[in-house]
Amino acid sequence: MVDVNGVRLHIAEQGEGPLVVLLHGFPESWHSWHHQFGPLADAGFRVVAPDQRGYGRSDHPDDVDAYTILHLVGDVVGLVHALGEEKAYVVGHDWGAPVAWHTALLRPDMVLGVAGLSVPPPFRGTRPPLASMEERFGGRFYWNYFNRPGVADAEFGRDVRTTLRKFFYSASGSASPSGEIKQPLVEPGRGWLEAMPDPEVLPEWFTDEDLDALTESFSDGFTGALNWYRNLDRNWELTAPWHGAVVTRPALYIYGDRDLVPAFPGTPELIEKLPDLMPSLRRRPLELAGCGHWTQQERPNEVNAALVEFLTSCA
Repeated sequence: MVDVNGVRLHIAEQGEGPLVVLLHGFPESWHSWHHQFGPLADAGFRVVAPDQRGYGRSDHPDDVDAYTILHLVGDVVGLVHALGEEKAYVVGHDWGAPVAWHTALLRPDMVLGVAGLSVPPPFRGTRPPLASMEERFGGRFYWNYFNRPGVADAEFGRDVRTTLRKFFYSASGSASPSGEIKQPLVEPGRGWLEAMPDPEVLPEWFTDEDLDALTESFSDGFTGALNWYRNLDRNWELTAPWHGAVVTRPALYIYGDRDLVPAFPGTPELIEKLPDLMPSLRRRPLELAGCGHWTQQERPNEVNAALVEFLTSCA
């Protein structure tokens, strides 16, 4: 446990050498990186993965306003210092990717290199994201569903294990062998889980032991994690000073071709333009064939090889 900015963060740690901070997404925990610890430590790095605020054994502040992007970046900065370091490599998946990208954007002096999985680098839009999606999809986009106080919290908390089993299967490459990707919409009067398939057998990459660990980490519910989404428009306001700014530190972006996030409106066009928009990218975005949303868990070998190559090239 590490005290950072008024909250206690639970971390997992392995290895010695330059610090690499691994940031998980929703609905996950530090455990989502368990395939990366050994290979990165063997490559000569000190690997640390926290349960971010609102998750797992870390603190869950009650105030929704305690989950802005500035709080989340502040936790990374504070964690690096609490671990006795001045600089670190920062790697994030899903929600952890925006935290990693913004850490590099706001504190480039502390970031040796940054990698994002699933979610591409931030390019701040001209309108608040929740309002934009509300208009585009008539309030059915899952961000807007998550923004309703207590609604998704109650749905997901009724049967945590089933919730997580459905989430992980439905957003994986295993659930869409045809490669068809649909926008994550929640129909009026229905919860999100109702439309998700519930697999009789888990994919090979997601074991019962993984599901056990994840279920335990959400024993206190989903509200802290959902509060990240409830700050999307607030984050847009807070990052106004960086409008038009780009990440300048060495960067890597990895995504799956069956991942729903890179298929969000406007995102495929952004990914195509990334090499021109971000000269700091060390290679073209790495697209993993047949991979869904859970990048580092579905394709650990490819992700580990790409991360080791990237991190050692930045050293």
